[in-house]
Amino acid sequence: MLSNRFHLFSHFSRFSLALAAPLLSVALVTAHAQTATNAVPAASTPSYPNKTIRWIVSYPAGGGSDFLARTLSVPLGQQLGQSIVVDNRPGAASIIGTDLAAKAPADGYTLVSGDNGALVFNPALYKKLPYAVSDLAPVGLMARFPLVLVVNAQVKATNAQELFKQIKAEPGKFSFASPGAGSPHHLAMELIKDRAGLFAVHVPYRGAAPAVQDVIGGQLPMMMIDTAVGLPQIRAGKLRPLAVASNRRLPQLPDVPTLQELGFKDIEVYAWQGLLVPKDTPAPVIAALSGGLLKSLAQPDVKKTLLDFGLEIIASDPATFKATIDSETRFWRSLIENRGLKLE
Repeated sequence: MLSNRFHLFSHFSRFSLALAAPLLSVALVTAHAQTATNAVPAASTPSYPNKTIRWIVSYPAGGGSDFLARTLSVPLGQQLGQSIVVDNRPGAASIIGTDLAAKAPADGYTLVSGDNGALVFNPALYKKLPYAVSDLAPVGLMARFPLVLVVNAQVKATNAQELFKQIKAEPGKFSFASPGAGSPHHLAMELIKDRAGLFAVHVPYRGAAPAVQDVIGGQLPMMMIDTAVGLPQIRAGKLRPLAVASNRRLPQLPDVPTLQELGFKDIEVYAWQGLLVPKDTPAPVIAALSGGLLKSLAQPDVKKTLLDFGLEIIASDPATFKATIDSETRFWRSLIENRGLKLE
């Protein structure tokens, strides 16, 4: 969700040239140099990485995606022996940052965080995108954010069944916030609406922070929130959790049932994140990045930091990451088309 780093053919280092004739010495050195030159592909250079690496995050600083990238950029940089700088490029439902990475040189010096919004939902929601998913090569999955259905203190419902009953009794009255159109939070709610037969109006925001503040303030009654952003508000009593979209209860919220427990067997949604590079990036470079990423995610201090933040680690190799994108695309494209969801 690996091959070793670059392998170089070494020159023969111990020849007793002093005993050979000068002409033979030149011939031998030339022959060995030619052999080494032919054996090492041009893309497989011993110097990677030899300069700072840029890690693009298509969301604002301070959010969950930014936290994940900054947490992993340090150990990954240590694994590679080079510093990594996080570059936030938010906007347009992650399209700006993703497109920037897709058009960057395929040399291993531009990385990008990709989520199901950019890699699965956007291609199905938008008629035209400046990038294609095939413009990027998977390096590996990193972590996922469990999603929780929450309401503010003004909502009377104390469980999901009561909330759904109220929504059905007053169609059109209820609306829900999301960090952005086409975000995992948005699509998770669309899936709930579809399976539960609900009608609620979507109100997209530019980021999680303003969406959460408006739900807490009573401008909107509910939203799907990820654990990274939501747990502090839930613990403070500002938001009330009614159900989780995971396949099992969360250790941080053991008393909150899953939607599957409530009878919605196929509702399992996460906001997952993976690492990608521009297509045509040399395979040895991808292998180096993938190996470094897996080692970084396995470090005890990194695991604790991510778990404390509410994340679930889902480290993978490139092939598993690609399979995840493909399988989720099949599922969500069908739902999006059936509900007639489109974005411009």
